[in-house]
Amino acid sequence: MKFTQFIKSKGATSSIFMGIFYAVCMLGIFLPGYTAIPKNIDQLSIAIVNDDVGQIGEQIEESLAGQLPFDKIKTNLSNKEAMQELEDNKLALVIHIPTTFSNELQNNAGPSSIDFTLNEAGATVVSSTMNQVISQINSQLQEQFSQQTAEGVLMNLNVPKEQAEELATKIEKSYVGHVVTINDVPDGMHNNMLPMFLTMALYVGAMIAAMQLVGAFRANRGKTTKTRLFIYVQFTAILVGIMAGLVSAGMAVGINNLSGDQFVQIWAQQILNYWVCFNFTAIVVFLIGEAGMVLNIPILLVQTIANGATISRDMMYAPYEWASHITPMYYSVQAYFANLFGSTSASPYLIGLAVVGLAAMLLNIIIVWLLHKPVDLIENQEAETAIG
Repeated sequence: MKFTQFIKSKGATSSIFMGIFYAVCMLGIFLPGYTAIPKNIDQLSIAIVNDDVGQIGEQIEESLAGQLPFDKIKTNLSNKEAMQELEDNKLALVIHIPTTFSNELQNNAGPSSIDFTLNEAGATVVSSTMNQVISQINSQLQEQFSQQTAEGVLMNLNVPKEQAEELATKIEKSYVGHVVTINDVPDGMHNNMLPMFLTMALYVGAMIAAMQLVGAFRANRGKTTKTRLFIYVQFTAILVGIMAGLVSAGMAVGINNLSGDQFVQIWAQQILNYWVCFNFTAIVVFLIGEAGMVLNIPILLVQTIANGATISRDMMYAPYEWASHITPMYYSVQAYFANLFGSTSASPYLIGLAVVGLAAMLLNIIIVWLLHKPVDLIENQEAETAIG
């Protein structure tokens, strides 16, 4: 056999196609998707809450609203409302100017502070970017207020020399930025990425199982009704989810030093994750057979950006944002952020995950009903008898 004959064989041509196809898919999905960082930072929403009874707070609010690189700056929220939206990851940052800010600054009553609050239980790029923004704002305000305070002090030229150093210290410390982090994520990239890794661990397994279990469904046609076979497939997926969920939850708790209560929460969600991901990935396999795996991998790659672990939904380009609404990984990742590190409810995300699963199962039922024609069981039994 010559090499030219071998290279034309089905296995060789398939490997060539798959090598080129997945290289194009990965680079074509990842590179455009991640150009949103930092390009789409301006799409994030922040809030400026001005409770200052003096005039300086109003000046700061107007200055920040005009200079900060965000298109969506809310100034009409109370501090309580803003903090709740921050908990729910509807805001990336809350800037709070307290009631006594002007009074403290003008009367040297102590360092005047502005509170900058961010939520770590969300996309990693958002929290890191907000820290950079806070640092820049604080540097500018410290310089501005030190100059303003100095002007007031220099008007008192008769101040004794002994008090000069004390006044200089007050000038230097006239403003202090107070950074507050809610829902702290423990140090380590393995903690930041845990919601995504937990989800992907079962998604990939469910994707492979979709090919195997749908193959078993096709291989066993004629031995029982397609309705019963479909139920068997669903029960098997749930059983695998229970076992794979148990193992993955145990590993996460052991490696990330989580509590026993969190183990139960992770295990329960992993069972749901597996069942939803199985039905979601089984759609194209029921539809076009094993070739459906060719489509399932690009769909998975899209979700690695659309799941919100690295960049928030506000920053995503339209195709990735659309994908986040109709695919399982976004809801799973956000539910894990809420359950493991946050203090907001995970229920909306778990409901969204369940809805995706139910819709996927319904589509699979329709595909099986329309495309997989009934097989006469008696004829198959007679054929098996004749062969025997």
